[in-house]
Amino acid sequence: MKPSLAEQILGFGDRAWTQLVHLDARETGINALVSAAVVLLAFGVIWLLKRGIDRLLAHFVAKAPGDLPEDSRAHKAAGLTWTLVRLAVLLAAALMVMGVWGIDPWTFLSGDAGARLVRLALIVVLVSALVEASGFVITRLVEGFAGRSADLRRSAQLHTLAPLLRGSAQTVIIVIGLITFLSEVGLKVGPILASAGVVGIAVGFGAQTLVKDFLTGLFLIAEDVVSVGDNVRIGQGAGTVEAMTLRTIRLRDADGTLHIFPYSEAQVIHNRTKLFSSYVIEIPISYDSDVDAALAILQRIGDDLAEDPELGKLITKPCEVMGVDRLTDNAVWLKARVTTQPKWQWKVGREFNRRLKNALDEEGIFTPVKTTPVTPESMEEQRARLDEPRSSGAPESPAPG
Repeated sequence: MKPSLAEQILGFGDRAWTQLVHLDARETGINALVSAAVVLLAFGVIWLLKRGIDRLLAHFVAKAPGDLPEDSRAHKAAGLTWTLVRLAVLLAAALMVMGVWGIDPWTFLSGDAGARLVRLALIVVLVSALVEASGFVITRLVEGFAGRSADLRRSAQLHTLAPLLRGSAQTVIIVIGLITFLSEVGLKVGPILASAGVVGIAVGFGAQTLVKDFLTGLFLIAEDVVSVGDNVRIGQGAGTVEAMTLRTIRLRDADGTLHIFPYSEAQVIHNRTKLFSSYVIEIPISYDSDVDAALAILQRIGDDLAEDPELGKLITKPCEVMGVDRLTDNAVWLKARVTTQPKWQWKVGREFNRRLKNALDEEGIFTPVKTTPVTPESMEEQRARLDEPRSSGAPESPAPG
């Protein structure tokens, strides 16, 4: 009967142990020194490979302008492949150390068990290489298409799809590699797949929210409702879309807080930066102010901003002065609107407000702000003011009780 893989590995271990226990002290010391030198040499080779691969991949790693941080290292994009390279160097060092101690691993590797282990190692290496290569190729292709696209909206949509495509392709490769690995080990894959199908149906019934999140996310991206870089509001959270995964959308607000929403909870999305943006100015003025002069000031400021060398490039339509919006108890409300490129409405609006405040002050047009004058008093003046009723003979209120 042919021995199993486990029996062949245990037999090799017994032979190696028998070889080690028959060594004398002198041979043991020499072999230990040589083994230490081999291990140090292996770590030196790993260090040299790391520096060389980092410099080589730095010229080919895919980057989207403004998306990745400047200190991003190239080997992070191929972390699994780099781990396998280190394991290969350490394995070679281990084989050399075994030869130093008189253990012949080649006899074991040339047999059936060794050939099977080699095939398993090749499957792991091949799957890892395909995972890294697919991620690299998809990222390069998507970012290439996004960079050549003249439509900024289409470019943002492509950047949103990139991680989804990359994750899907890598998942398929890993599943196929895992099935091949189990088949090579000797397990029957057919029953495992049948059981996985039954378990998948059961999990599908129990994880309907996950399925709903996934499908909702696909429709949001396919219909271009929201993309990475948009400024949106979902429920009580608002911010810039930082990432969209298979299940969640992540918003980063102005103070740095990261809001994470499952797609199933994003039933209503308020996208404030799709195609164009607008900044609405609502300013109250007092009833005794000149309304026509105030409206003229709004129009003049909007025209001046459109001619500004920096902000004018961000404004896409002339300023719209809508007129008197409403009348309240103590104010006349004026309304205007400035249309800008996506995400630039707040910068233009802040400058509009600054110029508007200065212009209204110069024209003597004021907003109806209620103020309460406060006269500073010293402690002695306050005591004297409080003691005036008593000193003037005013009757004191009777003590309670």
